[in-house]
Amino acid sequence: MRLVPEKLTEPFLWRSPKLVFVNSMSDLFQDGVPDDYIEAVCRVMVKANWHTFQVLTKRSERLRELLSGRLRFAAEQDHIWWGVSVEDQKYGLPRVIDLQKAPARVRFLSVEPLLENLGAFDLSGISWAIVGGESGPGARPMHKEWVVSVRDQCHESRVPFFFKQWGGVRKAKRGRLLDGRTYDEYPRRVASPIPDRASCAAILDSFRQVFSRRPLIQITA
Repeated sequence: MRLVPEKLTEPFLWRSPKLVFVNSMSDLFQDGVPDDYIEAVCRVMVKANWHTFQVLTKRSERLRELLSGRLRFAAEQDHIWWGVSVEDQKYGLPRVIDLQKAPARVRFLSVEPLLENLGAFDLSGISWAIVGGESGPGARPMHKEWVVSVRDQCHESRVPFFFKQWGGVRKAKRGRLLDGRTYDEYPRRVASPIPDRASCAAILDSFRQVFSRRPLIQITA
């Protein structure tokens, strides 16, 4: 595992609102990531509220504990979306319960790769569901009835549904149509004004000063 503190203040440099998948190739709540570092990430996300941040984890118990305590200030933000991976019944569905117990304002499920029929499950308090199949060599198949079950439960519970892909070895060939159409539903995004460049520079500098005093979070100019 490698921390990259020099990336933390980049959102203050972006001059247009972005949908940001935080730590997309890893897991912010992985056991080796210090609480201080996670809090630093959250402080940046809260301040850079003209962007929308998606945070996805498989460590749902740690997510629930931190959002209920130290990270409560970030849990209650409309522009930060908190999600868990849901690949099957054994490991995935218990994460949904942890997420529902967390005091998050916006909760989402990344149901990918969907590896089996999830059956009926509780979607109360969920703001969004993404479904997709596994891709690449050795990809395990995803059956249509599994996807339809999640879609229909989302519609019944009025949860926005996004179908990402069928996956497979040639995912582009299989595409992302479900019953002849695409599903690109999203939660409502909150639009906040972007500070002028001078204000952003001042915010960035203040964060660098704070982080420079914390041994785990050293950021260079």
